[in-house]
Amino acid sequence: MIKALRLVLPAIVGCAGIIIFLAGCGVVRSENRQEQIHHMGHDVMPFDLSKTTHIFKMTEEGGVQRVIVKDSTASDQISLIQQHLEHEAARFQSGDFSDPANLHGENMPGLRELHAGASHLKITYTALPRGAEIRFETSDIRLQTAIHRWFGAQLSEHGADAVSE
Repeated sequence: MIKALRLVLPAIVGCAGIIIFLAGCGVVRSENRQEQIHHMGHDVMPFDLSKTTHIFKMTEEGGVQRVIVKDSTASDQISLIQQHLEHEAARFQSGDFSDPANLHGENMPGLRELHAGASHLKITYTALPRGAEIRFETSDIRLQTAIHRWFGAQLSEHGADAVSE
């Protein structure tokens, strides 16, 4: 019995150590979804989310997404917003919604429909004095609904970084 214990005990202690080590590796700061999106946002958006506001306006034809700076003198942020939104508008028009999918997840409400129906969307970019906007227009009620669902999900997940207009 003692001989068996001598053989088994190191294995038990070793396993316990591994379990404790792995548990320690899994310690992650507890964040809600909005905090996660805020921290992960820089992976997709080159501008500083804390210095900007996303504005979502749902319209009968679809919607308008604006990103503007909080401080109108932040010309570096304005330039980054304009470059990013111009690039995104072109990608969205071709059906490429990979940036929102990378940030919010592949199952984000509305994304599949927008990707599949991109040829039925009119997407336009406009530079604004404090940022930029992307306008989404369609006569397809299913795509209008997809835009509204997509905007609603972004409003929810961006939290304090976004407002509805």
